[in-house]
Amino acid sequence: MKKSKKMFGIAGMLMIAMIGFAFMPAPKKITVKGSDTMVILAQKWAEVYMKSHPGAIIQVTGGGSGTGISALINGATDICNSSRPMKRSEMDKLKDRYASLGIEIPCAKDGITIFLHEANPVKELTLKQLSNIFSGKTINWKEVGGPDADIKLYGRENSSGTYVFFKDQVVKADYAANCQTLPGTAAVVNAVSKDKYGIGYGGAAYASGVKHCLVKKDEKSQGFIANAETVKSGQYPITRYLYMYLCNRPTGEIKAYIDWILSAEGQKLVTEIGYFPVK
Repeated sequence: MKKSKKMFGIAGMLMIAMIGFAFMPAPKKITVKGSDTMVILAQKWAEVYMKSHPGAIIQVTGGGSGTGISALINGATDICNSSRPMKRSEMDKLKDRYASLGIEIPCAKDGITIFLHEANPVKELTLKQLSNIFSGKTINWKEVGGPDADIKLYGRENSSGTYVFFKDQVVKADYAANCQTLPGTAAVVNAVSKDKYGIGYGGAAYASGVKHCLVKKDEKSQGFIANAETVKSGQYPITRYLYMYLCNRPTGEIKAYIDWILSAEGQKLVTEIGYFPVK
């Protein structure tokens, strides 16, 4: 009789423990969506954070800054990654739905890099020359000190924040009709690496297997490539912030994750990936 009571007591304790476990709240999955420029950085952040925070679940997808902002407005992601500032029209949509203009968090810096084929003798270009090239006003390399050959243009698709930023800050006009749009900076780099007369643009972290073109503010200025020193000092002419956007101020697990991203540990990963820290 005593044995059966003891067994019942153990079984009861196990059942109570199982019931208690069943009612424990499951860890919240944090969803991150947006910029393809930022996706390798966002994936690295998520990977390292989840290793050091058992139970954390962070899902990262790309698709472009515009896609991420739309997902944020529609409630389909917790965090939007964007390589461009949010437009006023997008902020208004957030306000209509959430009574908030959103929260903008600069989390890294980038120098949009100009990619050339390694065999291209051109070493530097001014912002004006880049504008003329990508708007179609300059169509032959000999016009900027290169060989007598047609310039082949490679860029990003229009959902990309890099596409928008480069258009607004550098081209300042419509892109040339013959500019081939590609779904990611890695694809742009790959195309230029195989095209002797190609030129492209994209995030600094992807610039492998191609030549980095020095960029000059104007003819009288010195040319620079994007690195930690020139981006921090503002000497590199095509510098930008990379952002995280949220509907409202972060709390709980999302706040803890963002605080970690902005910490020394999170910012160290920014440098390892090939971008530049905000601090």
